[in-house]
Amino acid sequence: MDVAYICEWDRRPRTSHCPSIPLVCAWSCRNLIAFTTDQRNEEEKDITNLIHILDTEHPWDVYSINSGHQEVITCLEWDQSGSRLLSADADGRIKCWGMTDHLANSWQNLVGSEVDGDPIVALSWLHNGVKLALHVEKSGVSSFGEKFSRVKFSPSLTLFGGKPMEGWIAVTVSGLVTVSLLKPNGQVLTATESLCRLRCRVALADIAFTGGGNIVVATCDGSSTSPVQFYKVCVSVVSEKCKIDTEILPSLFMRCTTDPARKDKFPAVTHLKFLARDMSEQVLLCASNQCSSIAECWSLRKEGLPLNNIFQQLSPAVSDKQPMILKWRILSATNELERVSAVALPKLPISLTNTDIKVASETKFYPGLGLALAFHDGNVQIVHRLSLQPMAVLYGSSLRPSEEPSLKRQRSPTPCIHFKALQMSWTSLALVGLDTQGKLSILRVSPSMGHSLDMSTSLRHLLFLLEYCMVTGYDWWDILLHVQPGMVHNLVEKLNEEYTRQNAALQQVLSTRILAMKASLCKLSQTTVTRVCDYHAKLFLISISCTLKSLLRPHVLNTPDKSPGDRLTEICNKFTDTDIDKVMINLKTEEFVLDMPTLQSLQQLIQWLGDFVLYLLVSLPNQGSSVRPGHSFLRDGASLGTLREMMVMIRIWGLLKPSCLPVYTATSDTQDSMSLLFRLLTRLWLCCRDESHPCDPDESLIDECCLLPSQLLIPNMDWLPLGNGIISRLQSKLPLRLQFGKPPGAPSYASVHYEAHTRSPTQPKIDHLRRLHLGTFPTEACKSCTRCGCVTMLKSPNKATAVKQWEQRWIKTCLCGGLWRKMPHAYS
Repeated sequence: MDVAYICEWDRRPRTSHCPSIPLVCAWSCRNLIAFTTDQRNEEEKDITNLIHILDTEHPWDVYSINSGHQEVITCLEWDQSGSRLLSADADGRIKCWGMTDHLANSWQNLVGSEVDGDPIVALSWLHNGVKLALHVEKSGVSSFGEKFSRVKFSPSLTLFGGKPMEGWIAVTVSGLVTVSLLKPNGQVLTATESLCRLRCRVALADIAFTGGGNIVVATCDGSSTSPVQFYKVCVSVVSEKCKIDTEILPSLFMRCTTDPARKDKFPAVTHLKFLARDMSEQVLLCASNQCSSIAECWSLRKEGLPLNNIFQQLSPAVSDKQPMILKWRILSATNELERVSAVALPKLPISLTNTDIKVASETKFYPGLGLALAFHDGNVQIVHRLSLQPMAVLYGSSLRPSEEPSLKRQRSPTPCIHFKALQMSWTSLALVGLDTQGKLSILRVSPSMGHSLDMSTSLRHLLFLLEYCMVTGYDWWDILLHVQPGMVHNLVEKLNEEYTRQNAALQQVLSTRILAMKASLCKLSQTTVTRVCDYHAKLFLISISCTLKSLLRPHVLNTPDKSPGDRLTEICNKFTDTDIDKVMINLKTEEFVLDMPTLQSLQQLIQWLGDFVLYLLVSLPNQGSSVRPGHSFLRDGASLGTLREMMVMIRIWGLLKPSCLPVYTATSDTQDSMSLLFRLLTRLWLCCRDESHPCDPDESLIDECCLLPSQLLIPNMDWLPLGNGIISRLQSKLPLRLQFGKPPGAPSYASVHYEAHTRSPTQPKIDHLRRLHLGTFPTEACKSCTRCGCVTMLKSPNKATAVKQWEQRWIKTCLCGGLWRKMPHAYS
């Protein structure tokens, strides 16, 4: 475990910051982090409770919300999509926040609920019934279906047709449980019920879900001599009203209170957590005194109730049907520890039964098996989540500024800086911590979990988690923290191997996601950074091809099964003629008829296709240089075939609307540029269409491509910007020190080869999705992707239906799957 980066606020006066107020944080599956701070207004003598949301790739670009909570915020919870956030306070108010215009740095309050004056101690979204199990023991199997299987899990509440109903559940300090349901029309149904008839104070609580659709709530009054109570909660909708039913489950007493040697030594229960939201059978408890703590892991088991000998002798049938009861049994307990200040639990759904403890403790190198404990002395420790055996440790000294004199630290009378809030990422490979000074730290958690593993084993663990993110759609930024430049090539190759082993249907579903994943990996090494251009160009080509083909309609309704787009692909593969007009004759041109405004509105996308074909053909004589963008396309038969199909389609549209054709600057007025490019492209495609037996282009083709610059003006290709993200700066083990609101300088390793193919600051900027030129100093408001750096305008300048269809594809996420963030000013 080591520190990746530390982000801190600009120096504030002590009077405006209250570090004594509890801090909370939450980490979403999209690698967005939400956390709280407070600010005191000197003039009005009141405190503003703030919620801050940041993306881990751009931590300095923090979005701060004046939450409107009058009391301290006690809970933050992300939903499973990572696009909505719940906040609850000590006055019983719960607010639901959502993105404004799908921007990661713009949020608004959508709906809410309240239990007036009753502080919220636990909060959770209702379960949507989706649970994917990771089979770690099958990490070497080729099929994704065997590695990651869908577990039968019922939603907390369903609508008509089995669709899960959205909402949240909260527990208050007075022993109430409140449920709020979000109806499809936007209304909120809220109900509140007591957990049991005899209400008592609830100092700590947590919420978990069962496979049958029930909810389990654990509560404790804060005293280690009191029992930890468990309740089953069932939610239903009756006559358009929310109904809550509760039932008492078996309770437990902590072992440290029943041990005579430790009795009264740890008087307070400070932490109560289920080991997972969907695992209500296992719970972690932590009891503390002023100086030290002890942690215990408990499990709920079914045990047989022993029968008296009289009943056993009456009838064999009676003895066979032994009654079963549920009973809490302690799995493990730690020795005396330093006082625990925060606990973080893993989110990876690795299921472990009680019988797996011995095996699990021997396989410590699997990520997701450890939970994190932060201590008041500043240290952080990873322990096994069942056996509680130490696995890794980070000493608090590494979190202090290195320039601070050690003598000054020793004499300082102030308490040691430690984490007050701690959260794990969704792959358990990173931790975020908020310390007593308000600084935010991102920690790497090694996939080996404290064990020294060889390179191949480490690669296998990273590959397994990359595949998990590919299947689930979760963001994989936290995995990239552990990828060194020397690993990039092997990871990309292995990822491609595993992908090609899947069935055709799954490959089609994951086709764009694996390209985005390869691009983000290639950014981490100077030797592969130019391949980032190729992967993004391939994503763009796939998107244009799908969009243009979707505009085609069959001429008559009772057509065969194949769509016009499928027939276009079939005919272009069948007829390998180098003359574009001879290929076009075999198509039903009436299926390609579109109205004139639509064709004209697509001209910018069509122009990119034409320019890209020209760029590839001009690059063919330099095909031996792998540092040149576009290199991988020269041997990619599928992509060249797609470009060939697009050119045939554009040729037909050019007969209807000549102005929609790509514009070329030719040296001869009589030259048919499209026919020339199609002829050369087809010859190149014929060389590599058979992936199993590709052949090198002949000399005559290379000679003709060498002549292209004298026949046509070669345009500059607008590749995506290198981006100003943080991940490429984290290769060394030295932590970066950042400041909120102040972006760092240019990356120190920026590739010379990559920069040679990007626009200089004085050249006009471009909208990378619409392919529109914005000018040297754009005045339009823009948004950029948090991952690939793609830039596009916030508002559409075009009202054509076809363009709207294109833009709707990217309204929520970029073509690489990254979230959008509003740019503070015109980009340069």
